[in-house]
Amino acid sequence: MEAGAISQGVLQDAQQRLQALLQDTPDDPNALHALALTELKLGDTAEAMRHLDMAIAAAPQELMIAVTLAQAKLEQKDAKGAEAILLKACQNSPKSVDAVVILGQFYFSQNKTTEAEQQFQRALAMDPNNGGALLNLAVLQYQTGRKREAELNFKRLSSMPASKAVYAVFLLQEGRRDEAIREFERLVQQDPNDRMARTRLVAAYRLSNRVQDAQALLERALKKNPNDLDALLQQAEFFIHMGKYPEAEADLNNVLRMKSNSAEVHYVLAKLNQARGETLRYRDQLAEALRLNQFLLAVRIELAQSLLNGQNSKSALDVLDRTPEVQKSSLAVLIQRNWALWQTGDLQAMRKGIDSGLAAQRSVDLLIQDGLWKLKSSRFAEARAALEEALNLNPASVPALEGINQSYIAQKQPALGVTKIKETAARQPQSAPIQQLLGQALLATGDHAQARVAFAAAKTADPKSFEADLSLVQVDALERKWEDAEKRLKAILAVNDSSPTAHLWLGVVQEVKGNHTAAVEQFRRAEAADPNNPQTINNLAYLLAEYGNAPDEALQYAQKAVELAPDQPDYCDTLGWALYHKGLYPSAVKYLERASSKPDNVVWKYHLAMAYAKAGDLNHSRATLEAALKLNPNVPEAKVAQEVVEAAR
Repeated sequence: MEAGAISQGVLQDAQQRLQALLQDTPDDPNALHALALTELKLGDTAEAMRHLDMAIAAAPQELMIAVTLAQAKLEQKDAKGAEAILLKACQNSPKSVDAVVILGQFYFSQNKTTEAEQQFQRALAMDPNNGGALLNLAVLQYQTGRKREAELNFKRLSSMPASKAVYAVFLLQEGRRDEAIREFERLVQQDPNDRMARTRLVAAYRLSNRVQDAQALLERALKKNPNDLDALLQQAEFFIHMGKYPEAEADLNNVLRMKSNSAEVHYVLAKLNQARGETLRYRDQLAEALRLNQFLLAVRIELAQSLLNGQNSKSALDVLDRTPEVQKSSLAVLIQRNWALWQTGDLQAMRKGIDSGLAAQRSVDLLIQDGLWKLKSSRFAEARAALEEALNLNPASVPALEGINQSYIAQKQPALGVTKIKETAARQPQSAPIQQLLGQALLATGDHAQARVAFAAAKTADPKSFEADLSLVQVDALERKWEDAEKRLKAILAVNDSSPTAHLWLGVVQEVKGNHTAAVEQFRRAEAADPNNPQTINNLAYLLAEYGNAPDEALQYAQKAVELAPDQPDYCDTLGWALYHKGLYPSAVKYLERASSKPDNVVWKYHLAMAYAKAGDLNHSRATLEAALKLNPNVPEAKVAQEVVEAAR
């Protein structure tokens, strides 16, 4: 059971048991500490603080009690109180290196880097080989721009068994990949049986695009031990990266047979399903990984993000609200929760989350959220200021740049937004996402030619960019270059035949060209790859009803599309039209009326006029037909509708 999911009843029962225990031993520091933790979960902060004070009075040398009390003070925005408690803990345990390191970490969290460094140096003076103090000092030096000093300390850490990979990781982060790989190789040679060292080396090979070296290393490991789970997992990840999905699935199934309760395996299975475009299975596997290990915070964030991408903000909030208590204060959770609140439209709660996050750190994500919130509130200058600050922190931030563009569009100054994106794109010609954004902005202004240039630049910057390919198809379609669009989509599918989007778009192109049989085939393949895409299902239903002489199958698909997206008028029209072809005219009228209530498409009105006529409602039939003829008498459906209405008289 997740910590965040523990019921009030269970907590209250624990509280009563601890209170009963304290009646016999009122000064038991461990019981007082446990009771305080329970009360904090119940939201009774005042009682929790009182019991923590009693616990620390009973055992002033107990560092964890002091840490809990300090954390509680911080949650009450009492940083001075938290500092006083940790200083007192150091006084009470003058020989405790851990107490000094924790005090340094507190200062670091409060951006008091000078005080933090003093404490880490003090801890090292007490114990020169204390890994925690040395690591914290190195990280502080790195984050404050003193990379040379940080490197020396990371290198010192590499001689300590618990931190031997730290230096190699530092080199990798610095872009010194060859040096990092030599260090990782040294660690593997030092201990060939260290699977974690081998795993890191494989990851470094992959990052450096040394695929053959990585594969050779894994093949040697699997030849030595075919049941090496770590090697099988990494080999599966390689297969996914290379598009060899059946081989990846085979490896993962082998691992599952040996270790069915592995959260890591289910996560890699999720990535396999994601690569295949199977969104629901992707989410199911992420959820299973979380069920097996609730503390996988990155997986929780990824699942919430996927749900938000699917416009399922309620489920995303549920996933985030079930975060274990020890992780709920994480900035990553706060940021993702803000996005979920943004999607639900709860701007008041989102504002509180943004302010809480910015008080801790002016991160790119929080500044973007601040900018978008202010943009939504029509505070355009303030919005741009926040978004510009985010862009200064990360010049490659597409969301920040896109937000700035939207602020200009909102003020009816789209040219200024495009200019801003052009300036940024000129500074970063190798950034595929920024070139892609430039293309989208130009496309929105109607500049197809320059948009095509930008999308081509995105493709050059990232030859594997599926998004750039589809955008170029979009330009082809807007310019009615159907042959070019078809050729480009077939090239995409030659590389990734399981892409539901490419099959869907190719089906649309074939439909426009009048190749209905070919269109149905493409929609079927798109539906097989993504069975819950309502657009695909709707398109397939309409063609089966109109041209496929398959009314039963058409009706089945049309009903599913409306179930998935009940407010879409075109899906209601398709369902009504499928019912019409089945001869179920009163039912057809119901859905065609829903579609025709939206003045989006005159064809829907002709469909409704025919359904009225077949259902025997001649007055509504004639009125609807006349209204449709006034809008557009030149579509093919106009003549058919006139014949049906006339025949019903």
